[in-house]
Amino acid sequence: MKTLKVEGMHCPKCVASVTKALSEVPGLSNVSVNLEKGEATFDGEAPADAIKDAVDKIGFIPGAIS
Repeated sequence: MKTLKVEGMHCPKCVASVTKALSEVPGLSNVSVNLEKGEATFDGEAPADAIKDAVDKIGFIPGAIS
């Protein structure tokens, strides 16, 4: 499981938006977003640019993937 820091989430709707965006990235599965921690976790493989772009396109700031 990998983790992506996400800045700018403030409510459950933000969590739903990030979850949907990351779930649509080919190669990712089991996406879970934690508002309190400000991060998303997921399984699978996808280019880091594709993952970060999916979050950036919906108005949030993607951080490091670990």
